[in-house]
Amino acid sequence: MPLLEAKHLGIAFGGLRALEDVNFQLEENQIMGLIGPNGAGKTTVFNLLTQVYQPTEGTIELEGKSIIGKKTYDVTRGGIARTFQNIRLFKDISVLDNVRIAMNYQMKYSALAGILRLPSYWKEERAMTERAMDLLSVFNLQDLAESKARNLPYGQQRKLEIARALAASPKVLLLDEPAAGMNPTETHELMESIQLIRDRFSISILLIEHDMSFVMGICQRLVVLDYGRIIAEGSAEEIRTNPKVIAAYLGGE
Repeated sequence: MPLLEAKHLGIAFGGLRALEDVNFQLEENQIMGLIGPNGAGKTTVFNLLTQVYQPTEGTIELEGKSIIGKKTYDVTRGGIARTFQNIRLFKDISVLDNVRIAMNYQMKYSALAGILRLPSYWKEERAMTERAMDLLSVFNLQDLAESKARNLPYGQQRKLEIARALAASPKVLLLDEPAAGMNPTETHELMESIQLIRDRFSISILLIEHDMSFVMGICQRLVVLDYGRIIAEGSAEEIRTNPKVIAAYLGGE
């Protein structure tokens, strides 16, 4: 059974059909890329997977169970976390607190323990901080834990956003253009980090990206969208030589 599966997924906004008959499967511990020209519907797929949008047709299943109709926060708690095209950090709080804040719903101490600062409160707070620092160390951000998020360079802000998504303990991580705006060195480091978190945390990753060298170098499988429909699916080599994909990106019959 696939970890995440979309079946005949579609959505229309008024008379505009943005996605139609989208089918794909994400397996456990797999890195899969969702690519296509601008406006192909890639971010719309992410918004459906996280239930920001409700599909007008089709289903989405996580571990064999439908997530259609759930609230976005319930989808996150159920195991799907994401990042965004535009970085959405809490820029006026610390790097550490940006990660810690994503763990709040996992805390088990009572409101009374929090108000009175009982031992159970301090125990869980210490554990949360240790885990947040562990996640920051994956991206070499641990020495910047007390810095404000806004003071980080762009590439490090991108990494912080991924670390915060990981703090929700997802089974599936959705990365929306994670390498956007990065220089070649940062992009290479990000590729290594994504492979590390897949292996270390045993999670599956679905990513949108326009940097083809990044996609071809990291993804085990690719799905190609054009005008809201899947036009190709396969390995990096199969996609690289697919005539429909070449036409979609470069124009032609």
